[in-house]
Amino acid sequence: MKQLSQLLLEHHYIAEYDKADYPNGIGSVLVGEICNDSRVAKEGAVFVCIRGEMSDGHDYYRQAYESGCRIFVCEKRLPFLFGLIQIIVPNTRIALAEIAEWFYDHPEKELKVIGITGTKGKSTVAYMLSHILNRNNRPTGTVGTCGTVISNVTTPTQNTTPESLELIKILRKMKDAGCEYAVIEVSSQAVLMNRIHGIRFFAAALTNLSPDHIGKGEHPDFENYKDCKKRLFSLCDIAVLNRDDKFYEEFKSACISTHVEYSLDDAKNISQSEYALHTEFDYAGIRFDIPLPGAFNVMNALCAVKLAGICGIGEKLCAAVLKDVSVPGRFEEVKNSTGARFIIDYAHNGESLRSAINALRSSLPDRLICLFGSVGGRTQLRRAELGKAARAADFCIITSDNPDSEPPENIIADIVSNIGETPYITFIDRAQAIKYAVKTAKKGDIVLLAGKGHEQYQLINGKKIPFSEKELIKKYSDELIKA
Repeated sequence: MKQLSQLLLEHHYIAEYDKADYPNGIGSVLVGEICNDSRVAKEGAVFVCIRGEMSDGHDYYRQAYESGCRIFVCEKRLPFLFGLIQIIVPNTRIALAEIAEWFYDHPEKELKVIGITGTKGKSTVAYMLSHILNRNNRPTGTVGTCGTVISNVTTPTQNTTPESLELIKILRKMKDAGCEYAVIEVSSQAVLMNRIHGIRFFAAALTNLSPDHIGKGEHPDFENYKDCKKRLFSLCDIAVLNRDDKFYEEFKSACISTHVEYSLDDAKNISQSEYALHTEFDYAGIRFDIPLPGAFNVMNALCAVKLAGICGIGEKLCAAVLKDVSVPGRFEEVKNSTGARFIIDYAHNGESLRSAINALRSSLPDRLICLFGSVGGRTQLRRAELGKAARAADFCIITSDNPDSEPPENIIADIVSNIGETPYITFIDRAQAIKYAVKTAKKGDIVLLAGKGHEQYQLINGKKIPFSEKELIKKYSDELIKA
C-alpha cells in the first residue's frame, strides 16, 4: 500500500475532491492497486480512464465507483460522487505509465532494457538475443508477440508490447525473479500510445522497415508509422541499425546517442541446407549455424550478435549458443505421417511472406503450397501485398486468419483479387483448409502455413477460440492413415 500524497508529490498532480468528504485532507488515503479496466476496479484502487479505439474509460467511471474505487485519473471532469477524488491530466495514457512506474518502484530503472523494433524480425531477434544472454549467465526476460518469458515460463500477452501498466508489472516480476536484462519488442502502436513512456532503453535495434499497420485503427499513413518507429531511438543510450535498410540514414539522424551498424555484407559464405531449415555463414572469422532459413534470418542473427556485443558477449560465445536457438512459430516444422513437410510461420504481411516462400524454395520442394489469410477489421492494404507475395507459391489455399467481426468472405476476396494467375482454392474455415492441405499434399511437397505462427487461437467476433495448427496437422494426418 502507498499513500496517495506520494503519488501527487512525485508527479506534481493536483487532486480535486469535496473537502466535506475528507475534512482532514487526502494525505493518508492509501493506494493498493492501479487499474485501467473498470471490471477489476475495487476499494483502494486508482482507476485511470483511458480513451481507446472502441471505448472510453471515462464512460465506465460509475461502474468502477460502485465496485468501491474512489480515486480516478481522467482527462475531463467527472460528476462528483460522495468520496470521489479525481486527478485531471492532459493525457491519461502518459499518466498510466507514470503511476505504474511509481507504484511498482521503477523497475525500468533497475533493469537494462533493450528494445527491438522494425516491421519484420522483432520476435526472432528478441529470442536470439535472450537466448544468448541467458546462456551466458546474464538472466534475461523477454516481452513480445510470443508472450512474456521469465525464468523459462511463458505467459501470453494481449499485444506485442503490452499496455504500460502491464509492461511495468512484467518488468517488476523480471527484476524480482533475478533478471538483469529485459528484451522488449517495441511496436509502432506502443510508441503511438505511450506504452513505453518513461522507459530509458539501455540499447535499441532496428531490424528493417516497410509499409505495414496502416489503416483504420492503426497508423494514418507510412510517415506516421515510420516516425513512431524512429522515436524509440531518441530514448536509448546505444542504437543498433540495419545499414542495408533504405531508411537507415533517417534512423541514424534520429539517434541522439552512440550507434553501431550491421549489414548482410558482414556475413560471408552463406549457405543453406537443401533439406534442413538451417543456414550457415561466416562472421568475424567464426562459422555460425542457425536453425532458421534465409538471408533475412542471417540479418536477424547479426542484429542479435551486435546487441550481445554491447552487453559484453563476443561473437564466439554467440555462435556457440545460436546453433540451438528456437523461436515459437517461426519456421517451425510439424512432424506428420503424410510424407509432405508442413512448416508453420508467423509471416503475416507481404514482405515477410515473400521472404518465407523464397527461403523454402531453397529446400527444392516438388510443390510449394501456401496456406494463409489476413486479419479482419483493418490492414486492407496488407491483403493486397499478401496476395501479390503468394504468387511465388505453386498453389495457394486462402482462408481465415483472425477475421474477428469482419465477414471472412470479404477478406478472402481482397486477397484473391491480387493473387494473379497462381492457382488457388478458398476455405472460410481454417481447420477445413488445413484438412484439405493434409489430404492433398504429397511426398516432396512443402506446405507453408503462414500468418498464425505461435498463436493458439482464432479471433472470431471478439472471442479467442482455441485453435492449434500443430494439433490439427497431426490430427488430420493420423486420420488419413487410419482411413
